[in-house]
Amino acid sequence: MFRNLRISIFVYYFLTVSAFLGTLHYFLAVVEVENIFLLAIVMLCFSALGGVMISKLAIDPLQEHVTNLQNLSKETLHELNLPISTIITNAGMLKKNMQSDKDLKRLSRIEAACGMLQERYNELDYMIKKQTLNEIKEDIILDELVRERIKFLEHIYPHMAFNLELETTKIISDKTGLAKAIDNIIDNAVKYSPNSNKCDITLSDNTLHIQDYGCGMDEVELIQIFDNYYQSNDNMRGFGIGLSMVKRFCDTQNIQLNFKSKPDYGTTVLLKFKDD
Repeated sequence: MFRNLRISIFVYYFLTVSAFLGTLHYFLAVVEVENIFLLAIVMLCFSALGGVMISKLAIDPLQEHVTNLQNLSKETLHELNLPISTIITNAGMLKKNMQSDKDLKRLSRIEAACGMLQERYNELDYMIKKQTLNEIKEDIILDELVRERIKFLEHIYPHMAFNLELETTKIISDKTGLAKAIDNIIDNAVKYSPNSNKCDITLSDNTLHIQDYGCGMDEVELIQIFDNYYQSNDNMRGFGIGLSMVKRFCDTQNIQLNFKSKPDYGTTVLLKFKDD
């Protein structure tokens, strides 16, 4: 598709420039127009017409391609919703009639897996909406959102003890985007704390503190943490894009993001929300 598009744009551009030069030569050498101002107006209109046609030739196929991808994403997302809802509903019904501890544990794992699928569904839905909306803002009770994220993450990190001290806080922000940012920060806290099993999370004075007791970072590493694909430890899983995404989100939402860290003592991430 893009190869043919490049060829089409090149051919049209070549023909347009050739026609432009030929027309200019005709007016100057053959017709010998003396009114330079009129000639400039004619050539300007000719150039504008050529520019419109070239931009249309370049943008229309891309716009159609993006629209098709968006429609495919929406249709796929819609089709995913039904099986996820069916599994969750039936798992809940089965759980009511189960007595065996072993069966209940298995069913709990199925419910946890469905919860993860539901999270991915919500993220896909969020990304599709972000393509059509310039900004998403809503009222959020931040302490409740943090508790929701911890409840979800406890299934993924059962070995971690999350100590919460949360003050009731209301903000206006992008709820799904903020949830993803919090998940990324906590995921890093767990990932870089291989010898620790606790994470302290406090919320007061419109500031969220997420503190781990892991390997920590020196000043050089702190400068690089927002670079795409940077990882302080190459042996860790992931692609090194989490914190750069968090930084972009905080910048767009006017959230002040700070890091305090010391090697072998751990890292504290602070999210300072503006007062409404």
